[in-house]
Amino acid sequence: MKKIIVVQLFILLNVLASEAQNNQDNSQQSPNVIIILADDLGYADVSFNGSKDIPTPNIDKIANEGAKFTNAYVTYAVCGPSRAGLITGRYQDRFGYGRNPLFAPNDPNMGLPKSEETIAEVLKKANYKSVALGKWHLGAHETLRPLNRGFDDFFGFLSGGHAYFPELWTLDDEYQVEKQFDAYNTKLLRNTQRIEEKEYLTDALSREAVNYIEEYKDTPFFMYLAYNAPHTPLQASDEYLKRFPNITDKKRKTYAAMVSAMDDGIGKVLDKLEDLGLTENTIVFFLSDNGGPEHHNASDNGMLRGGKSDLFEGGIRVPFAMRWPLKLPKDIVYDVPISSLDIFATIIEQTTVRVKPKNKLDGKNLMPYLIGVDKNPPHEFLFWRKFDNKQFAVRDVFGRKIVAIKDKTKLFDLNFNLSEKESLIKPDASLLKRLLQQYEQWNSEMAEPIFLGLMSDDDYNKSHPNRFLKPQ
Repeated sequence: MKKIIVVQLFILLNVLASEAQNNQDNSQQSPNVIIILADDLGYADVSFNGSKDIPTPNIDKIANEGAKFTNAYVTYAVCGPSRAGLITGRYQDRFGYGRNPLFAPNDPNMGLPKSEETIAEVLKKANYKSVALGKWHLGAHETLRPLNRGFDDFFGFLSGGHAYFPELWTLDDEYQVEKQFDAYNTKLLRNTQRIEEKEYLTDALSREAVNYIEEYKDTPFFMYLAYNAPHTPLQASDEYLKRFPNITDKKRKTYAAMVSAMDDGIGKVLDKLEDLGLTENTIVFFLSDNGGPEHHNASDNGMLRGGKSDLFEGGIRVPFAMRWPLKLPKDIVYDVPISSLDIFATIIEQTTVRVKPKNKLDGKNLMPYLIGVDKNPPHEFLFWRKFDNKQFAVRDVFGRKIVAIKDKTKLFDLNFNLSEKESLIKPDASLLKRLLQQYEQWNSEMAEPIFLGLMSDDDYNKSHPNRFLKPQ
């Protein structure tokens, strides 16, 4: 009997020693990083933000096993500039990315300028492998594509949107495109080669994410998983549509199915991390690129005013969650304003190989704030600008916000008026002046847009008649 007890004790000590060694090994390794970016997702369309008709158990898992942010923002209210801010950790207006880019495969200036460094480029210095999956929208010219911006692999598409069913992908390459939205029907790219894909797009992106985790498992890796769901066109397979028999509105039903497909894929990604023992030391971020365009894709921003393209809360406040079991406790609810800019800064501060970006970042490393080491707010002020529309917004850490649309400036207190239905009846003149001064200082550091945008398609075609012609 004593011999059996001794053997059992020996086994237990070995198990505990092995677990301790694994924890030590994890803490001495740079974390893997996965950014999961939804496209045009409504603020209230995830369960952790109160969704009742679209369950999102896998997205919720990220939030519930880490931190969920109640005052999280992106840097712009539409896709392209928002992504440029996220991938560089800098306000995109600093480098002239103040418009949504056109699809222009012959133009090396239509996209993220080479003066800017992406997260993947910085992490390469720390010996990371990186893959970009899904929507790129940071430049279609070959010099601006993922493999030339620090990524080792790419699977996805270059344009600002894409059809979801493979039978619609009839164009062999970008030079068969004849107008802006034809690019939605191009065949997908794997690195530099067009491929024949058979699966529903969201499922294909999830499959590839799982495959690349398997491929990269033995080295620190960075995955930028940019789903285009639930961006239009509203297209969903029967497998997902049948999950929502109680939603009678056809548009909302299709939208719900698209979100559900994305949530399934995120579940597969999280399961793969668990299967490979990578969960503990993998940082996972989830967010949307901007607010939902409620009238276009039947998204729901809840009580927030406006949606995609607006500088009201519905356009710029997004669902945002972060999980890192090794260092971040569960069930954190962080109410202080943060920005998608903070993702870059947070990531590079966690690498064991210390790296320094070439440009000054606007984001902050969130970890000291989340674990309570730093009690100060990450940002005193956050800023937004729509150059062509003569609109801007400023929000301070206390919830006071101004929205300026042409000659009208409205002052809100989001603590009492989150829906921004009315500006303050008796605005505080000194507060308004301080917020305007902060904006003017910030704006003085910004640049004018360096390329024509989506709203100037006709003008661009006139000045670039060879826009879609293949170079000789």
